[in-house]
Amino acid sequence: MKPLLEVKNIQCRYQNTIVVDNLSLHVNQGSLVCLLGPSGCGKTTVLRAIAGFEPVYQGEVIMEGRLMSKPGFMQAPEKRRLGMVFQDYALFPHMDVFHNISFGIRRCPTEEKRQAVEHLLALVGMENFEHRFPHELSGGQQQRIALARALAAKPTIILLDEPFSSLDPDIRENLSVEVRNILKKESITGILVTHHQDEAFAMADQVGVLKAGKIHQFDTPYNLYHEPLDQFVADFIGQGVFLQGTMMSPDTIETELGIIRGDRAYKWERGSKVDILLRPDDVVVAESDNALHGKVVHKAFKGADILYTLQMPTGSKILALFPSHHDHAVGDQVGIALDMHHVVAFPAGRAAERV
Repeated sequence: MKPLLEVKNIQCRYQNTIVVDNLSLHVNQGSLVCLLGPSGCGKTTVLRAIAGFEPVYQGEVIMEGRLMSKPGFMQAPEKRRLGMVFQDYALFPHMDVFHNISFGIRRCPTEEKRQAVEHLLALVGMENFEHRFPHELSGGQQQRIALARALAAKPTIILLDEPFSSLDPDIRENLSVEVRNILKKESITGILVTHHQDEAFAMADQVGVLKAGKIHQFDTPYNLYHEPLDQFVADFIGQGVFLQGTMMSPDTIETELGIIRGDRAYKWERGSKVDILLRPDDVVVAESDNALHGKVVHKAFKGADILYTLQMPTGSKILALFPSHHDHAVGDQVGIALDMHHVVAFPAGRAAERV
């Protein structure tokens, strides 16, 4: 089956500065994909190139088997059958909800238009709001209306450019899950751009992690967290620290916290120096006499869990995520053990080479 969207080795520039370089990805029908990365990494430029707002200086953008962009050619955005949801909602302030949603289908017969708007309002959970104006809606409600308007024209793909970034964290998290459910229910293909990992993981089937205009890893959220291919992805995704270690055998590494044995093997020679990714959930409470002990230097209450920063006797600091009934004060000594079922290790500046 051919992908619905193919982005092949594109390059994008602003004046003489290359901001996206040799980037490729494909999106299948019904998939939800996210481009995730820090500010300035090029993710929004990729979205704009897909939409037809930015030219490509190398490569191609192909949609449903039809060429949309190549050097010297760019199909107009309105001919690409795309929906767009922006960060600032872009609702017309002088129009009520009904006319905002129906703006893209205003050539439809009146009854068909009314039924379409009613369906979309029910879909986004905004029934009976058709006569409200944007200033009478909350931020989350405005974003639902912006989504409904984007869906009104039945786009092939919907593009979401930092759509929840101006909302409060709790609203953002809940709405991202709701939007995913809506798009999945309607079998709409979506591409999201964000720098919020929680948002990306809540919405997307696959996530491309960008840095300096390149995708470092395009994978499922699970694999990005547990199987990062390089140190940038390991450091950018989730929380954690790197421990220095020395290879003892392909699956065994000696560290300041003891010997770690994982379920994978590496090709490096015995004695090689490596960096091991230690996630907060790799550290568990231990109360035995021979447990490691760390001093609590910071704690962040997260409801069901507490994220601790622990200083080890060597002076290094690690993160630990404990259930919140393990409530330790700053300055307490806490017994811990490592529970690492698989070990992610890197030599400096290189991707892991696994057997």
